[in-house]
Amino acid sequence: MSSTADSTANTRSKMSSEDRKVLAGTLVGTTIEWYDFFIYAQAAGLVFAQLYFAPLGPADSPVAQLFSWASVGISFLFRPLGAIVAGHLGDRVGRKAMLVLTLIMMGASTALIGVLPTYVQIGVWAPLLLTLLRVLQGFSAGGEWGGAALMAVEHAPTPKRGIWGSYPQIGVPVGLILASSVIFVMTTALGMQQYLAWGWRVPFLISVVLIAVGYLIRRAVAESPVFKELAERKRESSAPLVQLFRSNTKEVVLTALIFIGNNAVGYLLIAFFSSYATKTLKMPTGTVLGIVMAGALSWLVFSMFGGALSDRIGRVRTFQIGYLALIVWMVPMFLLIDSTNSWLFLIAVLVMGFGLGLSYGPMSALYAEMFPVEVRYSGVSIGYALGAILGGAFAPLISQSLLDNTHWSGSIALYMIGLCLISLIGVSLVKEPRGARLRVAEVG
Repeated sequence: MSSTADSTANTRSKMSSEDRKVLAGTLVGTTIEWYDFFIYAQAAGLVFAQLYFAPLGPADSPVAQLFSWASVGISFLFRPLGAIVAGHLGDRVGRKAMLVLTLIMMGASTALIGVLPTYVQIGVWAPLLLTLLRVLQGFSAGGEWGGAALMAVEHAPTPKRGIWGSYPQIGVPVGLILASSVIFVMTTALGMQQYLAWGWRVPFLISVVLIAVGYLIRRAVAESPVFKELAERKRESSAPLVQLFRSNTKEVVLTALIFIGNNAVGYLLIAFFSSYATKTLKMPTGTVLGIVMAGALSWLVFSMFGGALSDRIGRVRTFQIGYLALIVWMVPMFLLIDSTNSWLFLIAVLVMGFGLGLSYGPMSALYAEMFPVEVRYSGVSIGYALGAILGGAFAPLISQSLLDNTHWSGSIALYMIGLCLISLIGVSLVKEPRGARLRVAEVG
């Protein structure tokens, strides 16, 4: 690809039909993948303690719930492995192939959870198989985000990388809205007794239909132009992982640190709030799920805003604003939630969405601009996966443990503030990369 073509791509103002396919493919794919991931997290907060971890303590005991949260976190330990495999292959055979493969793997493991017998039916095999399927979810999720992020950013005109890169980002809150909506409909229509008996399986089985839709959309998306150019020039690395850690270890560490705070706070909304509000604060399940959906919508809107803002004021500054907002809001947020007033709870999560969005929307563009093309998929995927382990993997478990031991939600707020401070420092160590060269032949 010539530099003239690059210049044309970087200055075009209108989206082509292929551009729209790319953005639709990244958005739909990440939405479906995270829908699968989130229905597990929601079920872990609402039903898995009773159905799969009962022998570890009474259904409503802290012990059973802690093990249920642990099953959420254990999958994150396998996300780096998924990131390594998908990143290595994505850097060699293409972004598109890995996006399709990870989508299918996530859908299959999710659907199998929907037909998995409970502890009462098959004993100890139930939690073991549930954990195994959760591990497969984590493995596929490890390779999903990096591919989607790069497909969007590498297709984008240079001045619009932030807003284009926000499309795979909003797949997270859209997936959360979708998951919460399905669970809300099932619990409202069936009641909690029937939901516990069999209704919880329906959201998992619906995943089969969603995966088919996502597969068809992603197959229609062209391979990333940056990867095509790399292939044409035959500059693929024979061992991109070795090259990554030889020359870009610092960037991998920084990408991990940058994600810690956002991922941990995000998992409060994704999983912890539903359990905390219904089981500890005794708020109605339907009300809580509605508030979670509203919070996810706020996250979605501000992620798009954050991506666009980063095209104007820079990635680093946008992240800094987002993390400062989360740090300042964390203690007041828990005070509002603990009031058990639905409207104050709603205000708490809507405002939280501002900080979440600004520290998440620009992430695709920031990470893509931090790595050279030869190791970009590996670098962003591994850094993202490591950040998830240190951030959100065990955030619900740690939050529950803090609550059980201190009986004070402020301890959770302080924990989140600490993680956000780490991420604020991490992003502040990055030299502003906005407008960095992405393509092999690209000229500044």
